[in-house]
Parts: sequence; C-alpha cells; structure tokens
Amino acid sequence: MTVPDPSGPAPTSIAPDAPSEPDPEAEAPKPSPVTILLEPREGLPPVITARDGLKTAAAALASGSGPIAVDAERASGYRYGQRAYLVQIRRNGSGSFLVDPVAFDDLSPLAEAINDAEWVLHAASQDLPCLSEIGLRPRELFDTELAGRLLGHSRVGLGAMTESVLGIGLEKGHAAADWSTRPLPEDWLRYAALDVEVLIDLRDALAEELDAAGKTDWARQEFTAILAAPPPAPRVDPWRRTSGMHRVRKPRQLAVIRELWLARDELARQRDTAPGRILPDSAIVSAAVEQPATREALVALPIFGGKANRRQADRWMAAIDRARTCPESALPPSTLTSDAPPPARSWNDKNPEAAARLGVLRPAVAALADEHHLPTENLLTPDTVRRVAWQPPEDCSETGIAARLQSHGARPWQIDLTARPMAKALDRVQREADVARDSGTT
Repeated sequence: MTVPDPSGPAPTSIAPDAPSEPDPEAEAPKPSPVTILLEPREGLPPVITARDGLKTAAAALASGSGPIAVDAERASGYRYGQRAYLVQIRRNGSGSFLVDPVAFDDLSPLAEAINDAEWVLHAASQDLPCLSEIGLRPRELFDTELAGRLLGHSRVGLGAMTESVLGIGLEKGHAAADWSTRPLPEDWLRYAALDVEVLIDLRDALAEELDAAGKTDWARQEFTAILAAPPPAPRVDPWRRTSGMHRVRKPRQLAVIRELWLARDELARQRDTAPGRILPDSAIVSAAVEQPATREALVALPIFGGKANRRQADRWMAAIDRARTCPESALPPSTLTSDAPPPARSWNDKNPEAAARLGVLRPAVAALADEHHLPTENLLTPDTVRRVAWQPPEDCSETGIAARLQSHGARPWQIDLTARPMAKALDRVQREADVARDSGTT
C-alpha cells in the first residue's frame, strides 16, 4: 500500500475575497484510517529446518486454541510444478511459525498437531494441493476469500480485505518471488509471516458478517465442497493451452506445437525449472507457423537464436522433425471432442432453442445473485447455466432442475435459491416458443 507523502505540495490556498463554495469531497465521509502492519507482533520467527524445531513447533501448535491460520509460498514461474517452499502457520496461544518443507522428508509431527483443527486460508484452492503433497490436510476449513465473495465484498484480495474489514494494511510485494531461494531474504520472510498474522482476526470478523447476513450455512457448504473435491483430472492435451496458438489452424502446425511443448516439458522437469523460462510460448508458436526445415532456419527465428536455445537447437529441431514426419493418422485434430456446450456466441445458428433458454436463464441467475449480494459465478457457475440451457432435463419442473443442478455439483443452498426461478424461466420461454409456433401454423 502506498502511503501519501507528507512532504508533497501543499494545497493551493483560497484568496480572502474568493466566494465560499461547498466542497463535495470535503462533505463525503472519510474512510477509516488504516494501520500498516510492518512487523509480526512477537517478532519475526526463525525458519524451521531441523527436526527438533519442527517437534517444538508442533507441540506449541497443539497446545494452542481455536482455528489455525495457514499459508504457503510456491515458486510459480521459476520451478517446475507447484511445490510448497515455505509454510506459514499461526494459532492463538501458540504464535507464528515458518517451516521450510524442503528441509524435511516428512512433516508428520506437524500434521498430527494441526490436521484435526479448523484451518483458515485465503483462496484455499490455490494452496491446498501443494500442502496436501507434503501431508498437511485439514479436517475443517474457513476460506476468507470465499467468505468475502459470499458477503459481496467488492475486493477480496487478502490485503484489500484486511484493510476493509479490520482497518489493517499489509505490506505486499513478494508474492511472485522465487521462494525456492535459499536462504530466504529477511524482508520476504517478514512478508510471509504477516500473511498469517491477522488471518484469524479476519476469519472471526467475516464469521460474524456471515451470521448477520444469514449466510453461515452457505459458507459451510462451500468450505466442505472444497475439502471434498477430488484432485483435478490430468488435462487432456495440455499443450493446447500454449499461449497464442489461436494463430495456428493446420494439423501439421498443431503437431509442431505438441512436439515442442512435450520436449520443453521433459527438459523443464529434468531441470526443475518453469517451462516458460526454458522456451517461451511465443517461440513455440513462431516455430509452428514457420516450420523451419533446418537447424540454421530454426536459430534464425526470434528467441531460438539466443545462446541458451542455440545449445538446445538439436533438441528443438528433433521435435519439429517428429511433427513434420508424423503420419496423417497421428496428427492432432483442430479441436478436442468435448461434452461441454459450444461457445454461446454460436448458439443462435446451431441451436436457437438453446439460445433462447440461455437468454432467460442468465439474467434470472444474475438477478438472484444481485438480490443476495454475491457474484453471479458464486451462485451458479457459468458452465452449469450453459449446460442446463443447452440440454435441459426432460422434467423442467423445480424438482427436475434441482436434480440437474445437483448432478453438475451445485450445493444445496445454490439449488434452493435457483431451481424454482430457473424452472419458471424455462417454462416461460417454452410457452413463448409454443405461441410462436402456433402462430406460424395458423
């Protein structure tokens, strides 16, 4: 957060004989002052890298009371995968702890101390996978970001929420750092420790807001769904997420992207380096468009001519050759077969009836979300609304819609709010279609 500079220019004074006019800004209510939190209240804890320290921390956490604030730092953009490189933990009566998970073969003492307690995380779905990899899995959860969404907070980043809810500002700036660095700089560690410093206070304040808004049960259902969600299935053809590949249409060009992506991924895994630091997506797409036939033509392309990629030119050229000699039957299709509905912009041509259904379901769900002061996507995901519109159940009553929503993973509170309005909307559009059809035949 930027603090105004008191040494900046003073406001221009008004001449004594100038007419006095009300200042609308002066009349507006002033925002509550924000206290910038610069240091952990018990001081910066040391990073735990030894077994004795881990056991001491586990014992302290086990003897504390109430929920446990947890956060993790990764090295996205620097290392391969989403491994946790620092874990921050705080509990009332115990204090804060910084644990280096890389220093341990297992964290079982810590897991035994905290896994049965309620954890407080911000944007839990981001950190739970990497924490689960090291044996840390909560029995209960409170997600402060999701609570903020359910309450209709306009900004749900951790810093924004601590300011608006608690009047406390957090120094930010190291979220995108390379947390695999050893030793970790002191200012990074301070930033990390502060991320859990007020998380329990934020949880308690949001719990009060949820209770006052009658949304506590909604939040519990959402938190339970996060914990119960299975690990994401391996992505089919992950190379199709290469940035910029919309420029590529021909199957042979797609094969170049596939083979270069796979070659890059193998090297990144071997080096434990983020794939984009080895070869950017833009270079892969450029090679797919140009399809160089020789090593010399390859290194003449942007990025491939750099020192690091010249050393790997044979690797990249071999990938391109595999794509060029790939039999027609093994070339990737332009698009993947999916059970998902097509893009909504094409519905008027492909399925006008579905387009009409979507045209009433979207605003109906949006109006409900607005009425209950929460983002539309937290009431029902856009994909769920599209799927119901594209292929509604044979029984479009409230009961039939409720069953379809449940099959798409909607929680009970979401179904309770949306099933009846959606059934009414679909009934209305069907009656309008019937009238239009009858009018056309008379």
